[in-house]
Amino acid sequence: MALIDWLTDDAPASRLQAQAGQAWSIARAFARNPLAMLGAAIIALLVIVALFAPWLAPYSPVGQNLGDRLLPPSAAHWMGTDELGRDILSRIIHGARITLLIVVMVAVISAPLGLIIGAVAGYFGGWVDRVLMALTDVFLSLPKLIMALAFVAALGAGLQNAIIAIAVTAWPAYARIARAETLTFRNSEFIAAVRLQGASHFRVIGLHVIPLCLSSTIIRVTLDMAGIILTAAGLGFLGLGAQPPLPEWGAMISRGRSFILDQWWVATMPGFAIIIVSLGFCFLGDGLRDVLDPKQREGR
Repeated sequence: MALIDWLTDDAPASRLQAQAGQAWSIARAFARNPLAMLGAAIIALLVIVALFAPWLAPYSPVGQNLGDRLLPPSAAHWMGTDELGRDILSRIIHGARITLLIVVMVAVISAPLGLIIGAVAGYFGGWVDRVLMALTDVFLSLPKLIMALAFVAALGAGLQNAIIAIAVTAWPAYARIARAETLTFRNSEFIAAVRLQGASHFRVIGLHVIPLCLSSTIIRVTLDMAGIILTAAGLGFLGLGAQPPLPEWGAMISRGRSFILDQWWVATMPGFAIIIVSLGFCFLGDGLRDVLDPKQREGR
């Protein structure tokens, strides 16, 4: 049997074949969305640039050369140089590492936290639900950037504290989604059957409830990446994120605003990087929503 026939078999003979066929169907649907593919290509390029930054960057990201300060884009410096003679392209390339680190760490911290809190609240209901959702509403009632600024001000400026602050402000949205998903099937027959077999509440939540909430959470995480990048850039712009001489994109824009009228490239180039990466995550998240959300699939 050919591989394609095995993947598209209407009557799979094993769980492995069924899962492989579902993955193949999702991949084909995703590939038919040009914007989603564009977003995936942008994110893949970001990852490649971050991984191979030392080899891709033509110059040191922190090396200063005052004789080359504020040079316009040219063959020697494709994106020009900043006020200290540092190559902007090299700093943007190395800044991709910081951006990817922030995105990954915030997702690793906030998504599981929100997923667990929402699943527990939706599964148990009652006073547990009221307490956890009241805490969630407190965080949702405040703007993310303002709350992140408050946390960074309390913890101190720096990349690690910025990541913690952004993660603390990001989890409530995932908790709300997980709770809503859990409420739809917590009284389902398959949950009751698992309980009758003697499974504990936390085993049911960990092995059955949380996996069913993963697709919606993954979609929301991907869509939120653009907002996370902008929040991190905002903290860097205000001097509360990554500290000099780290090539953080928001901090680069902040330093370049003094030259925006005459040396426009100093602030514009990192701004373009932020916009392109943010659009990449938006396109990718929209494509994932189309292929992973059952309601979206039914509407097509």
